[in-house]
Order: sequence, then structure tokens, then C-alpha cells
Amino acid sequence: MQLKVLMFGWEFPPHISGGLGTACQGLTKGLSVFNDIEVTFVVPKAHGDENSDLVKLIGAADIPLSNKKMKFKNSQNEIKYFKIKSHIVPYTNPDEFWKLTSLKHSGKTQFLQTDEYGRVPFTGKYGMNLIDEVFSYAMVAGKIAGEKQFDLIHAHDWMTFQAGIEAKRISGKPLIVHIHSTDFDRSGGNVNPQIYAIEREGMEYADKIVAVSEYTKLILVEKYGISAKKIQTIYNGVEPFDLRTGNEIKKGFKEKLVTFLGRVTSQKGPGYFVEAASEVLRRNNNVRFVMAGSGDMLNEMVRRAAQLKIADRFHFTGFLENHEVQSLYQMSDVYVLPSVSEPFGISVLEAAQGNVPVVVSKQSGVSEVLNNVLKVDYWDVHALADAIHALVEYPALGICMKKRAHAEVLNMNWDVPAGQLRQLYIQTCKTKHSRNK
Repeated sequence: MQLKVLMFGWEFPPHISGGLGTACQGLTKGLSVFNDIEVTFVVPKAHGDENSDLVKLIGAADIPLSNKKMKFKNSQNEIKYFKIKSHIVPYTNPDEFWKLTSLKHSGKTQFLQTDEYGRVPFTGKYGMNLIDEVFSYAMVAGKIAGEKQFDLIHAHDWMTFQAGIEAKRISGKPLIVHIHSTDFDRSGGNVNPQIYAIEREGMEYADKIVAVSEYTKLILVEKYGISAKKIQTIYNGVEPFDLRTGNEIKKGFKEKLVTFLGRVTSQKGPGYFVEAASEVLRRNNNVRFVMAGSGDMLNEMVRRAAQLKIADRFHFTGFLENHEVQSLYQMSDVYVLPSVSEPFGISVLEAAQGNVPVVVSKQSGVSEVLNNVLKVDYWDVHALADAIHALVEYPALGICMKKRAHAEVLNMNWDVPAGQLRQLYIQTCKTKHSRNK
């Protein structure tokens, strides 16, 4: 018997802004090897160049809504939607959204913008109208749920939780919500009350919850009041990649290279990286630093490097594509992830796979599964600088660390979490079926 899963996500490679899309692709690829699991993956907007061999992909923007008037009930109130034909407003870049902590979705009457065929022009981005897209996505999810045959619903992160709830309300099928990060991680504690409410409602409505680490599970219990018995930890994996042996990338300079790779936002701790870099350079001038990524703190980091008079030893690359990331790993002598709050940290597995010794914050989920890395508290700049200095100053230490970490990560592909997820699907459906008898 084949178990059919209706999965809701917000991004799917190659159109991603972070680890969420990477994890969704890894899990669906891992699930695709099981003959008894069939996944239909829904995103707000399908671009057409996604890997359709892995999963059947549906774009919510391609689904017409037939009714002129619709009702949608969320945790706050019942909202009446009226379809109107108009152009959706421009969107900001992904990182600017996380600074908007006072967005509200108020009022009992809203207008739903559609094209002439009744389709909602989703962007699938993280713009100023994200909240509106979240609720519009939920209405389209309700229509999909009413037309398709499936056994279980799986929703990834808060943007899709309302869609998962609506699909469950329409179908009566069990719901699993997957927590890749919480607003406590992204906001540094300055939580958006509406996003928190959506996250909590999704978790309470779900039959089971997947957390990507014990670190995240503890946040769900302590900050959201969720029972630990309802949560299962399933760690992320990493997609194997070739290091293109025989085509080694040249750095173009002789100094050691220390790399930060990720969104340049408060969550990832870029400020601690810059301060530690300054301390390292006071001890050893034979080092360069690179900050790869974009985000709302990027200009601040450039200014701080200039203030510390280390700009001549710092490189800011902006956002990098996947092949550029692999090239950067080949050039790097140390990889640093000083996150303030990191649910997991797939990039650490990627760096270890690329034979790069790693320094990671203790406030990260990946530190639970990878032993052969140096671990420090994100706020301890002196300890962070000591760890970086040790790896660049003593090559034998770096060689030992990277060999052992590489051996560890070889067994951390997506097959393991996909297998655990399959078992959770089967158990959840059995439990729901027994309760309905």
C-alpha cells in the first residue's frame, strides 16, 4: 500500500534563500527511494526549472480559485475574502522581512488579489506582504486538499502552517509540522507576536511535530508550551558533492583563509566573527577573512571592518550560488559558524564534507551530531578568536580535525532522516486510523 503525502513548502531549489529549501529537497530526494511513499510538493510559485524527477511539484500560483467570496478562519477571527483583479505590490528582499516585527493582519474583510483566471500571483518570497501570501496560500491549500487524494499532510515552517491547518480541516487527514527554525531564532528574542501565534497554532493543531535538533525541541517546549511527547527530533543531512579533484581552485594569495558563510543577520552572529577576526589579526597577520552572504547587517559589517582597520584583510562576496560555495570551501582553511541561535546548520556539514576544519557555536543543533569541530559560545569573542588562531597557527590540528569531521559526515546523508520521516508517517497514520475506529 502506498502512502500519499501532501507536502507544503515555501521554496525549492534552485530557488532558495537559505537552508529551508535545501532541507526540503534533501528530504524529498531521500523519500523518493521508498516505493511505498509518494510525495506531492506544493510551493507558492513554481518556476519550472525545479527537479521534477524527485517529486511532483505544484505551484499555488497556478491554481485558480473559483469562488468570488471566501471565508477563512484563523486563530484570531473569521475573515471574509473578496477576489479582485489587480497587480500585487512590489516585494522587498528576503532579509528585510525579518526586521518587520510589527506586521498585523487585522480586520474581518480582506481583498484577495487575483489575475483574470482567479489565480493568486504568489511570489514565494519573504517580502512585506508575506503575511497576506501566507493566508492566501492557505486558501489555495484548501482547494488542493479538496480535490486530491492523500493520506497525510506535512508542512515546513510557519509560512506553510496555515496551509497545513486548512488542508487538515478540509480533509480530516493527520498533519505533521516541521520546525526548521522559530521566530526566537530569527529575531534574537524580539519575537513578532503574529508569527509566534501562527507557529504555536500550527504546533497545537498538528498531530506530530518534527524538530531539527534537541536544541530546537527545547525551545518548543519552553517557549511554546508544547509537550515533549508530541515532538520527534530528526536531524538534517547533507547532499554529497564532488570536490573536483584535479581542478583545484587557486586562492590568488598565500595567506590562510577563514570563512563565514550564511545570511548576514543577527541570528548568524556576523558581528562576533568580525570582532574575532580583529583579535586574530593582532596575533597573526598571515590570515584573510571572507564573509559570504547577504543580509540586513552587511553594510554594518563593512563599516565595522573599516573601523577596526582590517578592511584590507576582509572580503565581502554577497550571495553565492551553489557552485561558488563549493569553490569557496576548496579555498578555505577554516569555516566559522558563530550563530546566536541555530536550529541546525547544514553549512557546517557541507564544510566538513569539503575537508574544512570548523568552529561552531554551542548554540547550534549541528553541534549535537558533529563531534570533531571546535565549539565555543557565540558571545565569547576571545574563545572564538582562540579557536580560529589555533587552526591557522597549528596545521597539524587542522588536518586532524578535518579528517575526523569528514569521516563523521560521510554517514550523514539524507537517507537517514528520510527513513526516520517515513516511519513517522506510518506511525502517525496508524494512530489517526485507530482513533477514528
